[in-house]
Amino acid sequence: MVQKQPPLRPRGRPRAYDPDVALAQAMDTFWDAGYAGTSLDDLSAATGMNRPSLYAAFGDKRALYLKALERYRAWGRAALKETLALDQPLRQVLRQVYAKALAVYLSGEEAARGCFTIGTAATEAVGNPEVRAFLAETVRSLDDAFEVRFRFARDRGELKPEADPAALARLASAVMHTLAIRSRAGEPRATLEAVAEAGVNLICGPAGNDGHKARMRSTGRGTLRRSSRPR
Repeated sequence: MVQKQPPLRPRGRPRAYDPDVALAQAMDTFWDAGYAGTSLDDLSAATGMNRPSLYAAFGDKRALYLKALERYRAWGRAALKETLALDQPLRQVLRQVYAKALAVYLSGEEAARGCFTIGTAATEAVGNPEVRAFLAETVRSLDDAFEVRFRFARDRGELKPEADPAALARLASAVMHTLAIRSRAGEPRATLEAVAEAGVNLICGPAGNDGHKARMRSTGRGTLRRSSRPR
């Protein structure tokens, strides 16, 4: 068996910072004040890095902001993928999605911060093509994730046969965006939870209405076909 050599030690002085920690601190700063309201001095104070170190590690302010957006999106996609479980009822899954989103949106030391992407990128997208493209792709990917889950739910009888998974996906995303904006505007948790529940009922039908599923079971159409599973 060939013994692997230990990794070579990098030459020169070791880094005095953790890049992921520094990026998280920069993201928090942008999140609270927005892109335009955040200065390089603010970022230096938050990360403990001087300007030359910031430039060397992340590039200019715009590049650092884009990296922060990527970091937030990667985290959000992983969390959504885990929550959109296929082994749980759709209504329960959607409630969990919105509950987890609200836990993030209502966080903040001084006030609720909402969604990092929606709260900061929506304004910057007007004059920044890179941010606009990032925002558009982020919105599309959220729609796609919901659509796959809704198609699966329709195929196993949780949604009506005539349900449009793509349209419902955009609706589910719209609820997310509404929660992000309203939370940042200071609406109370109870109001936001009511909005989320209304969205769930609009997508799944009124709570406790199992007539459609009962009809599916009685006709044998509620059985999941192997070919209908999402790829």
